[in-house]
Amino acid sequence: MISIKATQAKTGANCRPYLTTGVAMAGRQNAQRAEVPAICKPCEARRTGLCGALNARQLADLAKASFRHEILAGTELPEDGTYSNLLSGVVKLTRNLSDGRQQIVGFHFAPDFLGRPFDAKRPIKAEALTNVALCSFPGAIVDQMADEVPRLGRLLLMRALNELDEARDWMAALGRKTASEKVASFLLMFAGNIDASKYPADPVSFDLPLTRAEIADFLGLTIETVSREFSRLRVDGVIRIVNKRNITLASIAQLEERCGD
Repeated sequence: MISIKATQAKTGANCRPYLTTGVAMAGRQNAQRAEVPAICKPCEARRTGLCGALNARQLADLAKASFRHEILAGTELPEDGTYSNLLSGVVKLTRNLSDGRQQIVGFHFAPDFLGRPFDAKRPIKAEALTNVALCSFPGAIVDQMADEVPRLGRLLLMRALNELDEARDWMAALGRKTASEKVASFLLMFAGNIDASKYPADPVSFDLPLTRAEIADFLGLTIETVSREFSRLRVDGVIRIVNKRNITLASIAQLEERCGD
């Protein structure tokens, strides 16, 4: 287990000089000499995710405590005090009511960060919508680093604000958009997040990992309405559907025109 507490810099041969003023120069020199762990070099989370806020030394420390694993589709992610980077796959977030009713409230896509820092507990469950690959690490380490590495704290804040903005956008969509606009917005969201290049040259193809019932649940529509809107998009030439799950968008711009934004 690594140690990242700034108070350890006062005494002891095994201390890590993160923020202590007397050894700040040595800390910078160590960070410059350190190399990014080989396992981290190709990882998307290092470029656009949580780990992008860490230098090579901090990445090495986090890597020592991390482990990679896979979770099968339909499995609930454990609440065991660990945080994770989502390396591949899609995770859905659900809110269960006391009488057993369930509402899908959001999704996570690679390379999203999974976890709620600082022990903020909420009645939200995370479930693997597809087979997912995770890089997990003890939450306490990230909480401590967030206090000691300003760039990491800012990144976590930015991600929280982005999620808040996305939630507000969906509040507006679910409250005011027509059924056609809701389905178009939903497909646009998945196209942009499942494809890491974010809208490459047309056409765009992806596997939609939800049933029509799950889509209806998220959008507040009936299954019949969702199916009807998919059929309308197909007949109009906006999408092609293969085996009910594989979606090809002929033109991103054409779909954007249907979103009502």
